Amino acid sequence: MDGEVPDRAQGSHGLDLEQIRRELALLDRWRDIFGRPGLGSNNAAPQELRHSLLGSAQAFSADWQRACFRFHRPASALAFALQVDKGGARSVQMAVQGFILKHLLFPAQGRGAAHSLSALGPPEQDHGLAAALTTVLWAAGAARRATVCLDASTANAPGDDITERLWLFELSERDATERFIYDHLRCFQGEGSRGVVLFLCSLVLSRTLESLQMDLDGSTPHLLRPHTGGFLCRQAAVNLMLTGRASPHVFNGCQEGPSGDRLQGVQGRSEVGYLQGGRDPSEEHRPSQVGSMLQTPRVPIWLCNLSGHHGVLFSSDRQLVAHWKAERVFGLCLYNGQLAHLTVDTHAHPWESRRREEERRPGRRCSPLEMAIRTKWTEASVHWAGPAPSV
Repeated sequence: MDGEVPDRAQGSHGLDLEQIRRELALLDRWRDIFGRPGLGSNNAAPQELRHSLLGSAQAFSADWQRACFRFHRPASALAFALQVDKGGARSVQMAVQGFILKHLLFPAQGRGAAHSLSALGPPEQDHGLAAALTTVLWAAGAARRATVCLDASTANAPGDDITERLWLFELSERDATERFIYDHLRCFQGEGSRGVVLFLCSLVLSRTLESLQMDLDGSTPHLLRPHTGGFLCRQAAVNLMLTGRASPHVFNGCQEGPSGDRLQGVQGRSEVGYLQGGRDPSEEHRPSQVGSMLQTPRVPIWLCNLSGHHGVLFSSDRQLVAHWKAERVFGLCLYNGQLAHLTVDTHAHPWESRRREEERRPGRRCSPLEMAIRTKWTEASVHWAGPAPSV
C-alpha cells in the first residue's frame, strides 16, 4: 500500500456507475483490513466523543452538518482553494486550506511543487486534500497512527447523531493513511457528506480521548463553543489541527494561571503558523499574545484569526521563515474566500512612522489583518495590490 497514490481519471466530478462500484469495492477491501464498527460495545463511547466536541449539546448545528471540503473550479484563479462557509466550520476549512497550500507549495521529498496554483486540475486538487487531511491526522496521532471515521449509514437525515454510527479505520502507516483517505475523498467532499464533522471526529480519535483530556486544562472542557445558534472552534481545536496537540492557549510552553493552575500552551514549532488580530468572540478572558512557536512556522503559511473570521496568509518563498534578510520587503497572499495580494515593508521609514502614528490616534482603526501582521513584523507597513479585502 506504500508508494504514490494513483491519479483519478475524473477526480471527484462526474462519477459513473462503474466508478461507484469500484469505490464500494475499495471500501469493502479497506474495511476487511483496517475497519471496525463504531466506538465499540461501550454505549458511553459515542457520548464521550460527542462531549469532547460539543459539551452538553446533543448534535451539530445545521451549518456544521452542511460543511465539507469542496474546491473551487479547476484551472481557475481559485483552483487551489476550498469553498468556505460563513459558519463556525470555516475555521476548520481554513486550517485544512493551510495544509493544502503547504502540500502544493512545499511538498514532501520526492514530490514536485505545483507550477501554478491556478492551473490545478481535479487530480491535483484531490492529492492536495488527501495530503492535507493526512498530515493533520497523522500529527494528532503523534506520527504513529491515525483513525479515519466514515459514516456507516446510507441515510443522512438532518439532526441524527453521526457519532452513533461511525465506522472507524485505524492505520499505522502514513502512506496507507493517505491512500485510504484518497480512496474515500467523496466521504469528505460530497454534498451531504458532513465531511468537516467526520474530519473532526477523526481528529479527536486520532489524538485519542485520553490524550485530548491531558492536553486540555480547566479553561477548556471541550473543543467547540456554542455561539448564536451554532458552534465556534475554541483555540484548543485550532491548535490541535495546527500542532497535533489540543493546547488551549497560543503562548509558548506553559504558564501559571491567576488561580495558580497550570495553563497549557504550544510546545513546539508547527508547520503551518497562526496569527491573530482583533478580538475573537469565541475566546474570552484568556491570554491572547501569540508566541513565537506559532508565529514562526516551518513554512511561510499562517492561519489568521481576524476578529473571529479566519483566512490564510501565505508566500511561496521559504526563506521568509528561514532568513531575516527575506523579511525586509516581501509579498504575501491572503485567501479568505477571495484572493488578495499585499506587500509588507519592514523598513524603518520616517514617513511611514508618522503615518503609523496617525493610525494610532483615537478614532482611527487599523484593520485586523494589519494588526495580525504587526504582531509578527512590528511597525511593518502593508500595501495592497488593489482594494483591501473586508477583514
